[in-house]
Amino acid sequence: MEPIQPFQPTSCCNRPEPDKIPGGENKEINKGKSITLGLLGLALWYLIYTQLNPFSHFFVYSLLGIERGSHLGASVQFFIYDAPKVMMLLTLVVFLIGILRTFFTQERTRKYLAGKRESTGNVMAALLGIVTPFCSCSAVPLFLGFVQARVPLGVTFSFLIAAPMVNEIALILLYGLLGWKVAALYLGTGLMIAIVSGWIIGRLRLEHWIEDWVQELRSGDAVVIEEKLTWANRITRGKEAVRDIVGKVWPFVIAGIGIGALIHGYVPETFMADIMGKDAWWSVPAAVVVGIPMYSNAAGIVPVVEALLSKGAALGTVLAFMMSVIALSLPEMIILRKVLKLKLIAVFISVVGAGILFTGFLFNLLI
Repeated sequence: MEPIQPFQPTSCCNRPEPDKIPGGENKEINKGKSITLGLLGLALWYLIYTQLNPFSHFFVYSLLGIERGSHLGASVQFFIYDAPKVMMLLTLVVFLIGILRTFFTQERTRKYLAGKRESTGNVMAALLGIVTPFCSCSAVPLFLGFVQARVPLGVTFSFLIAAPMVNEIALILLYGLLGWKVAALYLGTGLMIAIVSGWIIGRLRLEHWIEDWVQELRSGDAVVIEEKLTWANRITRGKEAVRDIVGKVWPFVIAGIGIGALIHGYVPETFMADIMGKDAWWSVPAAVVVGIPMYSNAAGIVPVVEALLSKGAALGTVLAFMMSVIALSLPEMIILRKVLKLKLIAVFISVVGAGILFTGFLFNLLI
């Protein structure tokens, strides 16, 4: 039996060195190994990404032997190039945003917006909508949480507009496929629509058009539970985001790329220019009307946008179509009907639709 050692207090003078702490050296090695593997993985990702275009040409025209310049060749090459390109971009972006979103949870967003005045709150809500987790199925829980936190109605709508429309996946895919100018224009106009539309709805004082049972929640207190996360937890959340989001949206992505490939290969440029060009004044409202009943996410609609623009469709018309699909989708309206009366839903669609129409006409006029 070993003798009991006398107690020695630990201070800044006699605290064990990091490499003498049991397991400390292994933790440092594991951390360094993780960083090294991450950098190597990113370098490999970039190397593969830069070779996708030449590989698609080799695969289609040399390996498959499809004739260059043919409709079939153009369609297959578009698909073979865009499918891995979009999926690689999507996976990387979702992983990084999954980590970033651990700092901007829905609970923390409610806390930030609670008590904010409408003008400042509209801007904050639109900006937070870009990085806060959102999907159509979360529209009702988010709305209820905002009501219980006494967030003004107009501020709430600024968030509900910006979150699906100006999300990070749409911006990164637009940047990767169409360049920073289109992505910046989409970001600026999307935020403007969210801020202005929310402000208008707030000025109209339509709180009485919220369902009565929702109004009763204002008398309660919102409970915000903050979760303390380590960097290991945040990286795990990033991996979970990839599994959950990419695992759910990949069929929409492949379908969107397939539609885009058919448009790219078989639709004549003159036809698309006549239907969705600048000279067709009715193309913008028609694009919005067609887009609202559709259900897709940003990852699925961006490849279609890329194909439409390559065939001569006007930028304003295409962006109006994309915004209406994402921000005014019919499934989201059906879900919101649980908490909003039909009159408020009609006002919401009208105000946001007017903003989208204005954006489409403005871009077609100036660009």
